[in-house]
Amino acid sequence: MMQEITLNAQTRDTGKKGAKATRNEGFVTGVYYIKGEENISIKVKPIDLRPIVYTNITKIVQLNVEGHAEPYQCLLKDISFDPVTDAIVHFDLLGLKKGQKITVELPIKVVGQAVGVRLGGKLMHTLHKVKVHSLPADLVEAFEVDVTKLNMGDSIMLSDIDFGNMEINLPLDTNIVQVTRPRGGTVTTTGTEAAV
Repeated sequence: MMQEITLNAQTRDTGKKGAKATRNEGFVTGVYYIKGEENISIKVKPIDLRPIVYTNITKIVQLNVEGHAEPYQCLLKDISFDPVTDAIVHFDLLGLKKGQKITVELPIKVVGQAVGVRLGGKLMHTLHKVKVHSLPADLVEAFEVDVTKLNMGDSIMLSDIDFGNMEINLPLDTNIVQVTRPRGGTVTTTGTEAAV
């Protein structure tokens, strides 16, 4: 089950002038969209977006739009930051509809400390997200990868993850994380040191 979070929003004027006026008021511009329906241009307070943006898991957003009777269930699809201040300037929310598949990126979380790292190796986490095509009910917050048993030279690939009914767009032999040997260093083995 994915965590849910509530986001309160107001409708806003569209176009460049409308967006500029919205930002001058201290709001962030956004758009809610869903296949087959009209987009809703919205604005929210920057602080309200933080729990949705600055997180390592994916959350279902219950969007409450002022003047609309029912909330909209959605996911954060895209976000833009100011190149200078790094402040959030725009976001897109993808609406969820029961029985309709969507394509989203889900994070890959690495947990544990690898045996190989304790012996002097280096943990290389090369794949941090994976794009999936799935029904909303089958989505997860994140894919958790336990690296505790990884020894020197070991790796974990996408084939090691249970995706359930989700479809992915990458080969199953794509590497997620591996423990590499230090260059020109030494590796500790049962209390002794061996040259690499």
